[in-house]
Amino acid sequence: MPIKKASKKALKRSMKLREINLGFKIEMKKAIKEVKKAAKAGSADNSEVLLQNMYSAIDKAARRNIVHKNNAARKKSRLTKLLSA
Repeated sequence: MPIKKASKKALKRSMKLREINLGFKIEMKKAIKEVKKAAKAGSADNSEVLLQNMYSAIDKAARRNIVHKNNAARKKSRLTKLLSA
């Protein structure tokens, strides 16, 4: 445990940011799972909405440096290809 006051504040802040970042990461993973499930089922009825949600979630995570921007681009590319096939 931190002893200095500034260290205690830093710990509190890092724990708060960790929760926020974890939320973005979970949201991204859920969006990816939905797209994969739709691709596996072959349902193209709501694919546009799923793609928009997935792009949004991945871009938010990349903007906050939760995932690297190249990783985000690769995920979007592969999942779009998967859904369109």
